Amino acid sequence: MKKFDIHEDPHRRYNPLINEWVLVSPHRSKRPWQGQNETISSNSLPEHDATCYLCPGNVRANGEINPTYENSFVFENDFAALKQEEITFDNNIEETFFRAKPERGISRVVCFSPKHNLTLPEMSVESIKDIIYTWQKEYTTLGEVEYINHVQIFENKGSVMGCSNPHPHGQIWAQSSLPTEVEKTQNNQKAYYDKHSTSLLQHYVKEELKLKERIVIENDDFVALVPFWAIWPYETMIVSKRHFGKITDFHKDETHAFATILKQLTIKYDNLFETSFPYSSGIHQAPTDGQLHPEWHFHMHFYPPLLRSATVKKFMVGYEMMGESQRDITPEKSAETLRNQLDVHYKNTK
Repeated sequence: MKKFDIHEDPHRRYNPLINEWVLVSPHRSKRPWQGQNETISSNSLPEHDATCYLCPGNVRANGEINPTYENSFVFENDFAALKQEEITFDNNIEETFFRAKPERGISRVVCFSPKHNLTLPEMSVESIKDIIYTWQKEYTTLGEVEYINHVQIFENKGSVMGCSNPHPHGQIWAQSSLPTEVEKTQNNQKAYYDKHSTSLLQHYVKEELKLKERIVIENDDFVALVPFWAIWPYETMIVSKRHFGKITDFHKDETHAFATILKQLTIKYDNLFETSFPYSSGIHQAPTDGQLHPEWHFHMHFYPPLLRSATVKKFMVGYEMMGESQRDITPEKSAETLRNQLDVHYKNTK
């Protein structure tokens, strides 16, 4: 009988954050690709686009004119996924197979920069710090709204991720309920904290730092790594070394360290295939329900779809939809590939 080799043989890996498994098939990474190739835009963008509804001084869809902002700029989403008004609700609907309930919330857009062509990896650390300050302010302000129990900060970058506007921006959706993924993460972190009196991710990061196999970047306050249970080919997670639950708990040095590691990680992404690397990213942090949440440990997920090149992405179909998540390239190999990328953006090396 062959001895198991985690780097060569198919196996499943456990994700303790959401209590789910992922199938890893390392031997499939060598298979030829004859499927769809994405179209990557090679057009250079202007610093200001007169037709862009996010650029300073331009008119948005609702007729409002953006101010001539110089740093980050926040406004209520003109096509919000959530509505703020309270809606009456017939509780009897919960007793049927057709369960539903109203969801109340606030949706905002955060423009990262007035420059239409400037994404995170090409911004200065100081400019990224300004975005972090904006996130902190929004988390506090939205969290103080009586009915808001969760504030989700996220970014969809690139048309392949469904982003309809290339202007550098993210979103914040604040709502009355915990979203499904957050609730799973909440439950598993709490179960671990109740049993061990320490946070799951703090313990996990300590173990990862001993092994060094999946670490991409490390500084005094944060670690960027490919999780042992990663699903997407070049998925990463930024985790704080110190145990705290939310972005407003940052010390001054941690704000700088977080901005620095955000810039370094996104540079490595861009350098990987020498393209403006698409991804969905989001911060997971403590709910804003007024309760103490010692189980929550601050972290940020990056889910990029690209697989083999700037034009080949991973699809979540078939087995992933019917069975469970699956990946070919091992997390260890992905971490090594990202780690070996230059720390200088490829545009500045030519």
